[in-house]
Order: sequence, then C-alpha cells, then structure tokens
Amino acid sequence: MHATLPLLQQTDFPPLRRNRLETLQVNLGYRCNQACLHCHVNAGPTRRESMNAENIALVLDFMRTAGVRVLDLTGGAPELNPHFRRLVTAARELGVQVVDRCNLTILEEPGQEDLAEFLATQQVEVIASLPCYLQENVDRQRGTGVYAASLRGLRRLNALGYGRADSGLLLHLMYNPSGPMLPPAQHALEGDYRRELRARAGVEFNRLYVLANMPIQRFGSTLVSRGEFRDYMALLRGAHRAENLAGVMCRSLLSIDWQGQVYDCDFNQMLGVGLGGRRRHLRELIGAALEGTAIAVADHCYGCTAGQGASCGGALNPPA
Repeated sequence: MHATLPLLQQTDFPPLRRNRLETLQVNLGYRCNQACLHCHVNAGPTRRESMNAENIALVLDFMRTAGVRVLDLTGGAPELNPHFRRLVTAARELGVQVVDRCNLTILEEPGQEDLAEFLATQQVEVIASLPCYLQENVDRQRGTGVYAASLRGLRRLNALGYGRADSGLLLHLMYNPSGPMLPPAQHALEGDYRRELRARAGVEFNRLYVLANMPIQRFGSTLVSRGEFRDYMALLRGAHRAENLAGVMCRSLLSIDWQGQVYDCDFNQMLGVGLGGRRRHLRELIGAALEGTAIAVADHCYGCTAGQGASCGGALNPPA
C-alpha cells in the first residue's frame, strides 16, 4: 500500500484551534466483515486490532470528567469489539448520547442476531453506511450481496421503530462517492434516496449524510496507483470554502484509536498524526484543558472544506 502522508504534509491549509469538546469518537478496532475500496481505515475481516477492557474503562472515566455529550463508536465494525455492549450500556447510564456507525450487514453476522434489538433498547443513534440506492453500485464497491443484506438490515431496524416519526430512534444513512469526485448536494440526494428506498424496499430513514472520500489509506493508495492522486487533491483544494472552517468536526471532537492514543480527527488517526501533532494517550488528558489548543492539519483537510463541506455529521453548508 502506498503511504500518502508524505504527499500531504506540505500544506497551506488554514490553522485551526479547538472549541469546547462535545464528541468523543472512539475506534474500537479495525476488524470488519467487509473490505470496501473507499475505506480510509483499511479495515477488513483479517484485521485483529481491538480496544481492550482497560482502555474501555479509561474512555468511560474520561467521559465522566470531561462532560462529553456524544460517544461516537466506529471501526471497522465497532460491534465486533467484545466490549461494545458494555461500553454502550455504561455510556447510556451516564446520560451520554451514543452513535453507532453501522455497516448494516453486521446485523446478520453470527453472534449478532440480537444486535438490532440491543441498539433499540439502549436508544442508540444509528448511522448506517449505504453508498448508493442502486444494487449494482453498492455491490461493486462493497461486495456481492451487500446491497440485499443492507436492505434487510434497514427493514429490520425500521420494524423496531428506527427511522419512524416520533419513535425517538434515529436512523441516518451515509453516502460517499464511488471514486475521486465530490459528493453531490446533500439535500437533493437525500430526496433521491428517500424516494428510491421507499419504492424499492419500503425503507424509511431520518437523514442522509454525504462524506467526501479522503486521500488516505486504501482509497489514497488506489489514487496513487492509478495516477489520480494529484488531480484529486487539486479538485479538493480548488473547491475549498473558507466558511466551512467554522464547522469542521475536529474543533469539537476527539478521536481515540483502539490503543487509547488521541488524535484531532479520525482521518489524522489513520495517518498517525497525533493530537496537535503530538503523540498523546487518553490517560494524559483527564482533567486537561483542550479548548483553544492547536489542531494538526495537512492537505487532506481540504476534503472537509471542499464544496458544501463534509464531516462525520454530513455536509457543513449544504445548498438549500
């Protein structure tokens, strides 16, 4: 795999500083039941990295002391971590909103037969990755049969109340482009998804989020192999909008890897660029003041400010 960090370090991206911390995004490990081309984590079935019980306890301690409002769980497939359910339950007991970034097919994996019911019982917000509403596009990007399994997962969540009005169970979908291009306008695409998924499968959801592909890890390496890396970076830089800087996720979020190391965002985590450019462990940050400190930036940050902007919560400034 081609390393992309050396291609990104020389940057003129504007400096950023932290606001008040609201979200703790925790990567519970790189093991996944899928291996997608666009994956910036390089996750897959053969990965074995997984957060241990000691670091799970540390995450809970940090949330208690830092007043974190949202626990955003990601991976790989975060549900494959053996401590996933204990962490979710303990966080909900603290009154913390929990988000599960779910690939939908995990609901059919052995040992996960009651996962959907667990998520509903704990009132976990589900952000489900579905890169297209067309079968051929999803299966090409994620593997044969993934589209059908994803729709089965969505219908199962709908049956529990997810995505239904007034249920309190939030189900959002996440779209990313299939190649080196900016995502389309979020609002218009959401309308297409809603119409097509209703017609094709009777599926309902709350919101659609669009996310730009980051030129790192598996996707970045593919761009280098195809000779498309420079062109994609030129696209991102050329579409930069300064007004998106106020809303980028790194200003109110900390990203934690499976070993407890801390980063400004999930993308910096995958590049190995520590918090503010320094290697630090979560245990060092309990009681620490973070607001106003510098955020480590590089050229890939243009992926979050290009066009309508992109973050883990979707477009920053979507067109009306």
